[in-house]
Amino acid sequence: MSDSRKGSLLVVFLTVFIDLLGFGMVIPLLPIYAKDFAAQMGLEEGHVRVGIVIGLLMASFSAMQFLFAPVWGRLSDRIGRRPVLMIGLAGSVVFYTLFGIATVLKSLTLLFVARVGAGVAGATISTAHAYIADVTSKKNRTRGMALIGAAFGLGFTFGPLFGYLAVPSGRRDPGPGPGYAAAGLSAIALALAYFKLPESLGPNSQAARRHWFDRQALREALATPAVGVLLLAMFICVFSFANLESTLSLILSSERMGFEFTFGQVCLTFAFIGFTLAIVQGGLVRPLASRISEAVLASVGTLIEIGGFIVLAQAARSHSLPMILGGLAVVVTGFAFMTPSLNSLLSRWSDPTKQGGILGIGQSISSLARILGPMAGIPLVENRALADRLGVTSAQMPLFLATAMMTVGLGLILLAASRGRDFETPPEPASPEA
Repeated sequence: MSDSRKGSLLVVFLTVFIDLLGFGMVIPLLPIYAKDFAAQMGLEEGHVRVGIVIGLLMASFSAMQFLFAPVWGRLSDRIGRRPVLMIGLAGSVVFYTLFGIATVLKSLTLLFVARVGAGVAGATISTAHAYIADVTSKKNRTRGMALIGAAFGLGFTFGPLFGYLAVPSGRRDPGPGPGYAAAGLSAIALALAYFKLPESLGPNSQAARRHWFDRQALREALATPAVGVLLLAMFICVFSFANLESTLSLILSSERMGFEFTFGQVCLTFAFIGFTLAIVQGGLVRPLASRISEAVLASVGTLIEIGGFIVLAQAARSHSLPMILGGLAVVVTGFAFMTPSLNSLLSRWSDPTKQGGILGIGQSISSLARILGPMAGIPLVENRALADRLGVTSAQMPLFLATAMMTVGLGLILLAASRGRDFETPPEPASPEA
C-alpha cells in the first residue's frame, strides 16, 4: 500500500475516532438526562412513561441512521466520499451543541431534536466504510475495515471515561459539559478532514455514477442470494449485540438483579467493552485477516460470541462479577472478529461502483437491528412474571434470546459463505471494428 493511502487510512481512523469519542461520551449519559427531564414533567423514577421516554430517546439515533445511511452512501457515490464525511461532521458539531443547550434548558423536545440530528449526521459512517473500500485492495480489505472497528472501540473506550469525569459523584445531573465537549471534538475531526483527507474516488468512478437513485442496480445487487443472506446474518448478529448493550446497564444497576453499580461504574464497564473491542480488532483481527478468510473469521467470531452469552447468562444467575466481566470480554471478542469480516465480504461481493449504496444498506440494516434489539431486550428484563414461569431470572432472558439468535446467525454466515463470490466486472462488448 502506498504511503499516501496509508496516510488516508490514518486520517479516516482519526476522524472516526474523534467523532465516536463524542458519541461515546454522550450515550451513557442519556438515561440520566431523560430521568432528570422526566422529573421536570412530574414523573417519578421508575414510572412506565420514563422507560418509554428513555427507549425512544435511545432508538431515535439508530432510527435516523437506518433511514439516512443508504442516502449518504448513494450521495457519496455521486459527489464523493470526502464532502459527505465533512457534512456529517459539521452536523455533529451543530447537534452536539444543541444537546448541551437542551441540557441547560432541560428541554426534552430539544434533546430529541439533538439526538435525531446527530443520528442523521452519524449515518455517514457507511461512507467511511466505502472510503476504506476505495483505498484498499481486496487482500487488505478486512484489515482496513478492522481499522474502522478499532476507531469505534477506542471512541467507546475513552468516551464513557470522559462522561464519567463529567459526573464526579457518578450519579446525577452531569450538566451541558459533555454535549459541548462532544461538539468540540467533532469540530476537530471536521478540521482534520478538511485539511488532510483527500478524495478517494477517481475520475473513472465519478463517470460511472451517473444516476442519483439507481434502484434497479441496488435491486440486482441485493437479489444476489449470497448478499441477501449476508445482510440477514448482519441484522441478526447486530440485533443480538444491541440486545446486550441496551440491557446491560439495567442489569448492572438493579438491586433485584443482584448488582448495584453506580452510574460511574456502569460508565467504566462500557469503557472496558470499548477497550476490549479496540484491542481485539487492532491487535488480533488485523494480523489474522491477511492469513485467514473473512468467512472463517466471521464464523469463529460468532461461535466465540455464543459462548460469551452463555457465560453471561450463568453470571446473571449466580451474580458473579468476575463472570460478568469475563463473559463481556468473550462476547466483545467474538463481535470484533465478526463485524469487520462481514463488512469486508459485503464489499467484495458488490459492484465497486455501487459500494457506497450497498454498504449504506448494510449500515441501515445494522441500525434497524440496533432499534429492534433494545425493543426486544428491555421488556424481557422487566418481565419478572414470564421469567418466573420459565424458571429463569429476568436478567437471563435477553441473554438466552441473544444466544438463540446468534446460533441462527452462524448458520446464515455459513450459508452465505458457501454461495458468495467476489464481484467480477463484466467484459466490455467487442468493438464493431474488431
